[in-house]
Amino acid sequence: MLTERQRMILNAIVDDYIRSAEPVGSRSISKRGDVGFSPATIRNEMSDLEELGFLEQPHTSAGRIPSTKGYRYYVDHLVKLNEINEADLKQAHSFFSEKMIQMEQVIQHAAMILSNLTNYTSILLGPEMFSNSLKHFNLVPLDETTAVAIIVTNTGHVENRTITIPSGIRMDEMEKIVNILNAKLVGIPLVRLKSKLYAEVGQELERYVDHCEEVLGILDSALTGDSEQRVFLSGTTNMLTQPEFKDVDKVKTILDLLDETPTVMKMISAAPTGIQVRIGTENDHEAIAHCSLITATYQLDGKSLGTIGILGPTRMEYGKVITLLDVISKDLALMMGRFYK
Repeated sequence: MLTERQRMILNAIVDDYIRSAEPVGSRSISKRGDVGFSPATIRNEMSDLEELGFLEQPHTSAGRIPSTKGYRYYVDHLVKLNEINEADLKQAHSFFSEKMIQMEQVIQHAAMILSNLTNYTSILLGPEMFSNSLKHFNLVPLDETTAVAIIVTNTGHVENRTITIPSGIRMDEMEKIVNILNAKLVGIPLVRLKSKLYAEVGQELERYVDHCEEVLGILDSALTGDSEQRVFLSGTTNMLTQPEFKDVDKVKTILDLLDETPTVMKMISAAPTGIQVRIGTENDHEAIAHCSLITATYQLDGKSLGTIGILGPTRMEYGKVITLLDVISKDLALMMGRFYK
């Protein structure tokens, strides 16, 4: 789609803009030793790249900056991986050599290392969300208005939560609710319970139970109430150090989103296996329409254990972040092997 010269100029513009956070002009590109074209030639190619949607011109007299399409092409075709210095690589591996006996320690330490090395925000979804599944669910009435929801996971963990029974729900309806939940949700990973509850259980409940929507809301809180503890964040205020986020209101919407644990969990858990890069408007949430989210899953014996992610500006050091996520996701998989074997 692009000529070799256009690829070279686009690569140079993205690299310069990532480093400087300032629009890039033809003269500064012409001074690079790896380009070798005159400013006039570069200007013409920049105009063509802008017409094709790879570049944007924020001001009439300014240089250009990459568009979402430009960043996407850069990530898919031009980015250089494995170019991190020895000190960063050593620090990335450091948590692997430390003696940590709790899984939470491993996750928290990995999150801290990632945010420190990148100066972005790291998000890690703990492996329980993928490996733990529902084994059994029960409702034990306490009186006419309250009951205890008993949740048993495949690891033997038991949680009891008191819930309010909607008025008018009969005992036989409660038994039907329990039977439907066990038929539909047993064996489902905890992270998938909410989506399965509304997609499959809801349709079944409508046929047998009155006040279906109210019942679903109560079951939602009962089944997913503890999930917030399994998301780990580090460097949440690193956005404040990025030049493009001087607008306090823009930063506030991002920080507010990061406070919504269920939303963050869904955002991270929805990532496919391997390393995935979502740039700007490719993200589902308007609050991060000017950000990039890079995620990587870590696995054991072909099974996903969890997901790690880096959230930063679209002007992100993609090569460094992708390489670090690859390194740490592999080390995490090895570390987690110690807990699961």
